Amino acid sequence: MEAFDAVDIIRTKRDRAELSEEQIDWVIDAYTRGAVGDEQMSALAMAILLNGMGSREIARWTRAMIASGERMDFSSLSRPTADKHSTGGVGDKITLPLAPLVAVFGVAVPQLSGRGLGHTGGTLDKLESIPGWRASLSNEEIIAQLEDIGAVICAAGSGLAPADKKLYALRDTTGTVESIPLIASSIMSKKIAEGTGALVLDVKVGSGAFMKDLDSARQLARTMVELGTDAGVATSALLTDMSVPLGLTAGNALEVREAVEVLAGGGPADVVELTVALAREMLTAAGVPDVDPAAALVDGRAMDVWRRMIAAQGGDPDAALPQARETEVLRAETDGVLCRLDAYGVGVAAWRLGAGRARKEDAVQAGAGVEIHVKPGETVTAGQPLLTLHTDEPERFGRALEVLRDAVTVQGAGAGETGSGDASAGHGSIILDRIGA
Repeated sequence: MEAFDAVDIIRTKRDRAELSEEQIDWVIDAYTRGAVGDEQMSALAMAILLNGMGSREIARWTRAMIASGERMDFSSLSRPTADKHSTGGVGDKITLPLAPLVAVFGVAVPQLSGRGLGHTGGTLDKLESIPGWRASLSNEEIIAQLEDIGAVICAAGSGLAPADKKLYALRDTTGTVESIPLIASSIMSKKIAEGTGALVLDVKVGSGAFMKDLDSARQLARTMVELGTDAGVATSALLTDMSVPLGLTAGNALEVREAVEVLAGGGPADVVELTVALAREMLTAAGVPDVDPAAALVDGRAMDVWRRMIAAQGGDPDAALPQARETEVLRAETDGVLCRLDAYGVGVAAWRLGAGRARKEDAVQAGAGVEIHVKPGETVTAGQPLLTLHTDEPERFGRALEVLRDAVTVQGAGAGETGSGDASAGHGSIILDRIGA
C-alpha cells in the first residue's frame, strides 16, 4: 500500500498549492522505483513548470533526489575539492582547460560531466574525440586520480542521484526543461551528492542558453547558490554571456583543439577570460586565494596537468585529433560589420552537421562542427570567410546553412559604431554578474 496517490499530488501542484515534505519524499522515491509512471511524473513536471515551487519545496525536492542514490566522499584526499558546473551553451569548452588549471594550485577538481543533447555540447563528447580516452571510471579510480594528479573529468556513476537521471530524460521529451525549480534541483542534487567542498556555477544568459534574460538567470543562480550553501557547499555563481558562441569553435574535436591552445598560453580572449575568472572563484572558495591562474596557462603548468590527466584515462595527448572529411565555407555577401552571430543558430548548425544528438542514444561525429572566423563588431569584406562548416556527410550542409544564414547579420560600414548590443558583444566582458552566498 503506497502512502500517497500520485494523482492527488499532481492536483495539488496543478491547483498552485505547496507540496508537503512527505509528498515530495514519496513521489521522488516512488518514481525512482517505478511506482509512479512516466505519464504521471510528466504531468507533475508540467504543473511545476507552470506554477513554480517555493524555496522550501525546491530544497526538499533536491534532498529527496540526493537520497535516491549514493553520495561520494572525498574526505580521504590530502587536498581540498572544488567543482564547476555550466548550465550549457555553444562552444563552451571551459571545463577542459579549467580543471587542470585549478589543480595546479593544489585543489582537486572532481569534474563529473555529461554528454550533449540538442544544440548544447557535452564535455564527454569532446574528450572522447581524443584517441583512447575513456569517460567511465570507478569511484576508486576517481579518488586515486584526484590524489595523484588533482583533476579528473569523467562520467557520473549511475549511483549518483538516479532519480535525477530518470527525471532529466523525461523533462527533455516533455517540454519541461526550462523550469527553474527543476533545473536547480537537477544540477544541485548531482553536485551535492558528488561531495565537492566548493562549487562555482557558470549560469549562461542569452539566445544559446536555457536562460534567455538576466532576470531569469539571476533567479536560477540565487536558487542554486542557496541550495548549495544550505547543504554546506561553498557556492557562488557567475552569470556569463551566451548570446554569441564562446570562442571560435563549436564541435567536439574542434573545441578540444581550441582548449589545448588555451592551455598552451594562447586561444581566444573570451575563453581565456572565463577560464581564469572561474579558476579564481574556485580557488578562493577552496581556500587558495591570492594566486594568479593566468600565469599557469602561460608557463605550461596547466598543460602539464592536462597531459597527465588525459593519459591517466587512456588518452594520447599527442595524437592527432579527428578531422571531418568535408568542409563548406559561409562567406560575407557584402562589405560591412558583423553585427550579429547568434549562439543558438551556430549551436543548431553544429548539431545538424553531426556534432550533437537528438536522442541520448545517437552517435556524434568527432570532427563535425562550426569554425568561426569573425566575431561581432569586426569589419568584413565581401567574399571573406565568416564560418567554416565541418562534417563527414556533405548532405548535412544544406540544413546547417539554412539556420546559419538567419544567425549571421552583416550591416554596412559604420554599423558597429552605433552602440547596439549585438555589435558590441565581442568587446565587453563576458561576465555579466556574480551571485554569492
